Amino acid sequence: MRIVSLAGGIGGARFLRGLRAAAPDAEITVIGNTGDDITLFGLRVCPDLDTVMYTLGGGINPEQGWGRDGESHVVKSELAAYGVEPQWFGLGDKDFATHIVRTQMLGAGYPLSAVTEALSVRWNPGVRLIPMTDDRAETHVVIEDDQGRRAIHFQEWWVRLRASVPARQIVLVGAEDAKPAPGVIEAIRDADVVVLPPSNPVVSIGTILQIPGIRDALEQKVVVGVSPIIGGAPVRGMADACLTAIGVETTAQAVLELYGSRLLDGWLVAEQDAGVALDGVRVQARPLLMTDLDATTDIARAALELAR
Repeated sequence: MRIVSLAGGIGGARFLRGLRAAAPDAEITVIGNTGDDITLFGLRVCPDLDTVMYTLGGGINPEQGWGRDGESHVVKSELAAYGVEPQWFGLGDKDFATHIVRTQMLGAGYPLSAVTEALSVRWNPGVRLIPMTDDRAETHVVIEDDQGRRAIHFQEWWVRLRASVPARQIVLVGAEDAKPAPGVIEAIRDADVVVLPPSNPVVSIGTILQIPGIRDALEQKVVVGVSPIIGGAPVRGMADACLTAIGVETTAQAVLELYGSRLLDGWLVAEQDAGVALDGVRVQARPLLMTDLDATTDIARAALELAR
């Protein structure tokens, strides 16, 4: 069986562990969000790609869900001592090595997809990980504060401000000129099923869908999604702030309607959201908390069964 999954962030990475366990013999391709990517200290950082890679490769910090396990922060402290900004984004020493290798390879002319493939060799994640695009497409957020109305990088809004300043607009800058990375459209076309994990529907899954050609290809396939909203609240993170910015309620129903019946064929919701419905989409209610690997595997297995 060939499975494609769109993923971004901690929820997507953790779900993929369950998906891999639920379908151990399947060929799984993961299309990763790169809208969160940012250049810091001269290094190209790809948070969502790295979170998937570290999580599936056994190197993630299990408590945080991001960054490396057993991490130290000597370099960060030294940069702060020099007064180098930004100090609000905490890269660890082990993590710096990944970004140095990536930046060197990009500087040598390798596209991000080739760099990601090379980095994945070390981690052996058990899936094929492809960035959504090799082109630069970054998520920026329009806010209004005491400095007036301005646009800042998504990471500054998410990490430094903790989404505490309401977003007036969320824009994937460069999306209209971006192309899917090599292998993305082919993987979707060859897939038996596509699974959307409980990732942020605006700045994780939503950004991937904005790359021209990806949503059109997905609409030709069987697509099952797992709701990131349980009982009117995000399972993790600040998806509610992102949904508010685009005028969408923080409910499983609203996210289902955001994706729409042209994209989704099936939608897994939590038991407390059992009344959710949309013409053309089969909805199934079940426990959705990814409390451990067994529970996550059960959720992934339910998604695959719904697809069948």
